[in-house]
Amino acid sequence: MVVPPRVPLMSSENMEDFGFPTELIREGRVEIAVPKLEAFVALPSDYAPSKAPVFYNPAMELNRDIAVLALQAYQKRLGEEIYVCEPLAGCGLRGIRFAKEVDSVKKVLLNDLNPKAAKLANFNVKLNRVSKRVVVENDDANLILSTHAAPRKRFSFIDLDPFGSPAPYMDSAVRALRNGGMIALTATDLAPLCGVHPKACIRKYGARPLRTEYCHELAVRILAASLARAAAKHDVGVKMVFAHSTDHYIRVYAVSQYGARKADETLRNLGYIVHCFNCFHRETVNGFPQAAIPNRCPECGGSVETAGPLWTGKLIDKQFCELMITEASERRFKQHRRIMKLLSTIREEAELPPTYYVIDKMCGKLKAQIPPIQRIVAALKSRGFNAGKTHFNPRGVKSDASAKTVVETLKNL
Repeated sequence: MVVPPRVPLMSSENMEDFGFPTELIREGRVEIAVPKLEAFVALPSDYAPSKAPVFYNPAMELNRDIAVLALQAYQKRLGEEIYVCEPLAGCGLRGIRFAKEVDSVKKVLLNDLNPKAAKLANFNVKLNRVSKRVVVENDDANLILSTHAAPRKRFSFIDLDPFGSPAPYMDSAVRALRNGGMIALTATDLAPLCGVHPKACIRKYGARPLRTEYCHELAVRILAASLARAAAKHDVGVKMVFAHSTDHYIRVYAVSQYGARKADETLRNLGYIVHCFNCFHRETVNGFPQAAIPNRCPECGGSVETAGPLWTGKLIDKQFCELMITEASERRFKQHRRIMKLLSTIREEAELPPTYYVIDKMCGKLKAQIPPIQRIVAALKSRGFNAGKTHFNPRGVKSDASAKTVVETLKNL
């Protein structure tokens, strides 16, 4: 992809008056007017993005970079022009980046219920000279998605990146997604998803979480299962192609597959994870809505806790991830090294089973010295098990070895 020369930032004298302090920033290949966040912080505890009159979070740049890579990988796999929707657009940064940085984007629909956000997004569309391909609406997200539920109006790609949970928008998004289209979901409400507020997780996602050492993976799998169930109601199946947990949020990418049979096949990837808080044992139990869940731990005989229903199938399409790595290697984002490391780790864990062992936690309970992660991986492989690192936790190891085997391996090391 040819990188166009950068256009100098517009001078502040030429900026419109939005009624609140703004500044111009560069991200990717675009120049964007955003709220000047420091102007909206009154107390040290204030979270500036939520205090500003238009939502903008600079910490989500990595999220947006990876979204660009995923959309480009999807477009290349699809091999045709794509129609994109961002129903919760804020200042329009993400959608404008799609228009400027992804090949064959025919049209982008940006929407935000906040009239100030719509005005700022319109300004940014003109600033980046993409008015012919990017349209800005000022309406409710679910209404916008519902008005595009007819067969010839549906989108190729929908990016739901809310402040909090994407659950209120899933049904509308599924209906507005074409057959073979891709949907991306961000969830920042990790407290419910990771088991701090289990009742909120049950209300929003219809699943029980657990506060385990691998709770971030459980969160991703709960989100994926919630999407699968929302799609199945409309006789639509979904295939997970990419997912990651980064900083304060989780992210899932899935491709729709029309038909009741595809929906039924999707639901076969739902089940539960049973965990013993006494001996680190965990096991995946497939089956939805019913599954044969054990009452006692088979290793130590103690009581067990259950998380789910959640996604028990693969979260990563390895070939799709490799396409993203190829795209990333040809670009130079600010966080290039971090992106390459993240994608490489995710590619390596794509074929590994659900959950992971946090070695520090296990060694702490065993009162053992903590060995290097790579030594543990090598030791497990030498015993005939699959094993590898995980992006969910830098001290985590994924393996098909039992908890008992991992403990024995740690003791030997």
